Amino acid sequence: MGFRSIFIVFLSILLIGCTVHKNNEEQDLLPIAIQTNNKNPPKVVLLIIDSLMDKPLKQAIQENKAPALAFFLNHGRYNKNLVSSYPTMSVTIDSSLITGTYPDKHKIPGLVWYDEDEQRIINYGNGFFEMVKIGVSQFAEDSLYQFNNVDLSPKVETIHEVLDKRGKRTASINSIIYRGNYEHTLKIPKVLSKTTALPDHYNTSGPKILSVGAFIRQDEKNKHLVNRIGLNDAFAAQELKYLIEKNKLPEFSIIYFPVNDHVVHRKGTMTTEGIEELDKQLQEVLNVFPNWKNALDNMIWIIIGDSKQSSVKKNKKEALIDIRDALSNYNILKLNEPVRNKDELVITANERMAYVYKINEDIPLQDIISRLQTDERIAWIAWKENDMIQVKSGDQDEVFQFKPGGVFRDVYNQNWSIKGNSSVLDLAIDNNNQIKYGDYPDGLARLYGALHSQKGDFLIMDAKPGYEFIGESSPEHTGGGAHGSMHKNDSLTPIIVTGTDKSIDHLRIVDLKEWILDILK
Repeated sequence: MGFRSIFIVFLSILLIGCTVHKNNEEQDLLPIAIQTNNKNPPKVVLLIIDSLMDKPLKQAIQENKAPALAFFLNHGRYNKNLVSSYPTMSVTIDSSLITGTYPDKHKIPGLVWYDEDEQRIINYGNGFFEMVKIGVSQFAEDSLYQFNNVDLSPKVETIHEVLDKRGKRTASINSIIYRGNYEHTLKIPKVLSKTTALPDHYNTSGPKILSVGAFIRQDEKNKHLVNRIGLNDAFAAQELKYLIEKNKLPEFSIIYFPVNDHVVHRKGTMTTEGIEELDKQLQEVLNVFPNWKNALDNMIWIIIGDSKQSSVKKNKKEALIDIRDALSNYNILKLNEPVRNKDELVITANERMAYVYKINEDIPLQDIISRLQTDERIAWIAWKENDMIQVKSGDQDEVFQFKPGGVFRDVYNQNWSIKGNSSVLDLAIDNNNQIKYGDYPDGLARLYGALHSQKGDFLIMDAKPGYEFIGESSPEHTGGGAHGSMHKNDSLTPIIVTGTDKSIDHLRIVDLKEWILDILK
């Protein structure tokens, strides 16, 4: 492969969330003592399968195309309603996973967002053309260094940092976010560092054991480097196999498998192709053991998706919401230009959700909202005003308002003050002031988190199912799948747990950190 092909591959990837039951029915995570096979504490292995969804998973298992996942499911407990973070984009989700907080605390607002302090758009990997306009060097620094070492709030602790303080080793393999207490060097392939403005390496902070594709790996014989520079399922599985075979598996490990996400984006939400390919890698991992059941000996396997994806309509004119059309009378910041005095708005589309930033104080926010509200494909628009979050939809005249604290209580034991038309977010409130969520699970806390994730005067938009936002050079997924929104179609993902019956208080990704820490006490 020539340099041109290698470089295109590099750009493309850098662009880039026990009880035995022989059926596939959901099992609640009940409060029963941990089951282990000896006196040593169990080792916990967390596998993240990007965009894993219940229906294609069940279909692949029923058609005998996913024997490894079937094995874990049949020797564990299963639930299809693990609630993701918001926006339902991997960088935000994985930040919530390892910090146990929503974006108001961990400060990663999405895959693409506008940094008011630096006065520039941050892009961690949202498509080839956006990356080219932003610049390869800036993009590489954001995704390889700044994400973990600058943007992720120092006020929150990751699961790697907490466990290290407790004297337990941890590992991260191909996970997007991995901040820990140990310094590592990410080496840029020479063919890139010598022919671009990229440095030859980046220093980063991670757990004791860190693998990030070709940039740093544990198994020097791992040859799965060409496809997406090692950020692929085969590379991740080989690294896990190596740790098991060399008896180097630490007390806690996170392994991230990205390929299913790419397949679903292209082929739609019912494809099983990505799951089938991933399962082949899991079979290789299980084959390391004398027999598959030995993989359950004193090991707890947790397998999760990070979010679902929604089907996007095939007709581009119908499916794609170009925010610039509704706001064409404003001067909108371009990706490849610095902020100018005349610029008034910044748009960052995260597939099925979007941020619109008001960077000119003289612009009435209500004028922006009124222009956007006319598009029937937008489910709702939210913003902060008078210490309350305001939510308005084109289908409802009355504004819904809420803030933390108050007499209304939801299923996650969170209290809220609410006013106005709660049907905007599909809430049901009974006579005892109990809130029940409909289309937007944990919608109040997740929306609050996104609206307090960053500085500035901005609003959030969510698209209705079937539609997707685009900006200046955003990727689009017509005829395929997309996520990003707070809708349940994007937010609910499966979880499989083997080796422990320890309960979890709430079935949300944001709760997994404390649950795993409790298991490892």
